[in-house]
Amino acid sequence: MKRDKEMINQTTKDKIERLRQTYAELSAGKEHILHDIAIAEIPEMVYNSNAIENSTLTLEDTERILTEGVVPKELNMREIYEAQNLAKITEKLLQSPHEQLSVSLILELHKTLLTNINDNWVGRFRSGREWVRVGNHLGANPMFVHSLMSELVDKYNHENRWYFLDKIAWFHAEFETIHPFCDGNGRIGRTLINQQLISLNLPPVIVQNKGKHNDYYPLFNAYPVTMKFDGFTSLFALLLIESLHKRIAYLTARKIVPLPIWAKQNGVKGNVAANKAKRQTIPAFRLREKWMIDETYRENIQ
Repeated sequence: MKRDKEMINQTTKDKIERLRQTYAELSAGKEHILHDIAIAEIPEMVYNSNAIENSTLTLEDTERILTEGVVPKELNMREIYEAQNLAKITEKLLQSPHEQLSVSLILELHKTLLTNINDNWVGRFRSGREWVRVGNHLGANPMFVHSLMSELVDKYNHENRWYFLDKIAWFHAEFETIHPFCDGNGRIGRTLINQQLISLNLPPVIVQNKGKHNDYYPLFNAYPVTMKFDGFTSLFALLLIESLHKRIAYLTARKIVPLPIWAKQNGVKGNVAANKAKRQTIPAFRLREKWMIDETYRENIQ
């Protein structure tokens, strides 16, 4: 793996490290609370990942299916299985936080994802004549998919010189370029981002469906012809900072309020507060697609 430049600047790395240390200190003895936070956000995580793949389930549908066990008859059964299976995968990762990334783990996750959806494709890479195309992108030749995936996992596990988010970004870009499965590549790819973060004692992130056409999809279009993955590093850095802000707020804040209310109380224009939240220059985080923040936060509001 060749590295031409720093993917994110040192200021961002320092910010992540400060938040990481704060998170580690606050986590001591509160693992059960952090587990509950992660479990509580599974419906939102599942909704967003499936919506990126054009699932028609709403967040409310997903919550009813996963938390209430309600399966409305009018909903598409494939999409219901997709939600249930993706939730099972996420729960598995939370139960085995230190399991090393491996080809067998990836295949196991894929088997769970496609159970009751397509038994001919579950838990195996593409082979034979199983070519895949996503828009203008053609996945790797099926003849070489297994060896490409083995090499990818091996390089990820043994490359120790890179900043951890650079490694995760590179892996994600390569994984989606190979597109190793007949179906489920995007959802497994995003699941693996969280597997990698969780194994580093960091919280999972939610790649948002809203804004995918501007913030996420274009990165895939550029990577195969440029081999530059700095956009993924920057995106994952913002999502990780947000996830850390969320957990720190839950562990320390007396009261968490919607961002517009905080902005009004502090004389900050709503659009200014929203932009600060998107850039993560204030410790805001999304909850059910709405920005939230510690009511008492006061720094850097000008």
